[in-house]
Amino acid sequence: MMLTRYAYNNAALRCVTFSLHMLKRPSSLSYQAVSYIHSFDKHTAHVPIASRNDSILHFGSRPFSLSISRLSSVVQFKLADIGEGIREVEVKEWYVKVGDQVKQFDKICEVQSDKANVTITSRYDGTIVKLHYNVNETAIVGEPLVDIRVEHGVDIPATKAAPIISEDSVKNETADKNSLSNLLATPAVRRMAKDLQISLNDVQGSGKDGRILKEDLLNHKSEASKPPPTKASPPSPASVKQAPSLKPRPTTTTVADRNEPIKGIRKAMVKTMTQANAVPHFTYCDEYDMSQLVKLRKQLKKQNKDIKMSYLPFIIKACSQALTNHPILNAYVDAKCENITYKGSHNIGIAMDTKDGLLVPNIKNVQQLTINQIASELSRLQQLGKAGKLSTDDLTGGTFSLSNIGAIGGTYAVPVLLLPEVAIGALGKIVRRIVPDEEDDGDSSSSSDDEECCAYSIRSMMSVSWSADHRVVDGATMARFSNELKYLLENPLQLLINQ
Repeated sequence: MMLTRYAYNNAALRCVTFSLHMLKRPSSLSYQAVSYIHSFDKHTAHVPIASRNDSILHFGSRPFSLSISRLSSVVQFKLADIGEGIREVEVKEWYVKVGDQVKQFDKICEVQSDKANVTITSRYDGTIVKLHYNVNETAIVGEPLVDIRVEHGVDIPATKAAPIISEDSVKNETADKNSLSNLLATPAVRRMAKDLQISLNDVQGSGKDGRILKEDLLNHKSEASKPPPTKASPPSPASVKQAPSLKPRPTTTTVADRNEPIKGIRKAMVKTMTQANAVPHFTYCDEYDMSQLVKLRKQLKKQNKDIKMSYLPFIIKACSQALTNHPILNAYVDAKCENITYKGSHNIGIAMDTKDGLLVPNIKNVQQLTINQIASELSRLQQLGKAGKLSTDDLTGGTFSLSNIGAIGGTYAVPVLLLPEVAIGALGKIVRRIVPDEEDDGDSSSSSDDEECCAYSIRSMMSVSWSADHRVVDGATMARFSNELKYLLENPLQLLINQ
């Protein structure tokens, strides 16, 4: 009788399965079985149905082959190359666990490199058997990521064939790696341990939850390099009597370190300050006599007790008037330093210390505002900064910046540029100091041998530091701007007249 193609394929598959089981023991019968399968004629094959039946089946056939991987139960899914020369990543989150069913393109895990986060998807249909890494562990490109029990009959890509492993070996490898998976260490620490040829199992971590730090590796290395202690000869009675008594070492406990990722505003500040550090800039320092401004502020407070005005609104307005005569300091420079944009508005930024970090909101169009309006706008920005509600408009568009570090403390500071701005100033604390009075030009005929007499007075002095982009601003321009600002602050009535 004639069998259908389906029945023929079933018979051939059973024959192959039988032959594979026979391969486990070296016998001539197993090899004969395999040879018999591949010796089918291209057109007709004769297969006896049973030994008791003399009937022979005649059916058409064509050559076929089955790969071992098609019948294998577990395959290793390796971490593929994710580009940009990345050789290792950190496992951030698993979307599957052992025993879960997955299909092609299902999410397996999310990994993080030093450049981006990447979601890894499955290339097979099957069941998760083993996860080779825990969360926060480092996975190596090209190494096994998960083991998947592939369903029978699923084709495995021939370009990069996955290695065949048994379930027993999976269990053994899991037991061998349990100790390493429980160790807490960053990828940099693991790489350092590998370079120093140190097993992480031999190192006692001093970080949070026993995390191994670089210091722990260095301490372990130094202790291992010390020579073994030698047996000292017993001291003589005379030397024992002469040895001074040592005070016991005070008992202390080791305080664990705390690590936290840099993110949010601090991460943005890292980027901004790194870019600014690449710009060649210089710093110019001077001292301003603020005595007249201190008196004026006291008079204003006596006339109106409701006024709560600091010195900063006066300084901001004075900077705006000085910038009018020095527009190069109120300008932008492009990234390649090929063009200068002279800004028409004086949007003066004020550095603020907030709970989220350093922020620099700016007061728009200072050249059009009075001192009272500047004080009101400054108060609004300070309240929003404390509440963490500064808007994007408040934080962008600045053309010139000031850092009022003197409100916290300090005399001199070296401010860092806030690109693309070309100048920034740091205001020190106003302090009372004894300062010699400036002398008028005396009689030039007086003898130089005469003893010089000098008058002194107590003045309110403020130190100021200016930093400027030396690619477009020279020291003379910065000095002239500072001198004009100094004149306005030392003569505040002139400042009020010009506003």
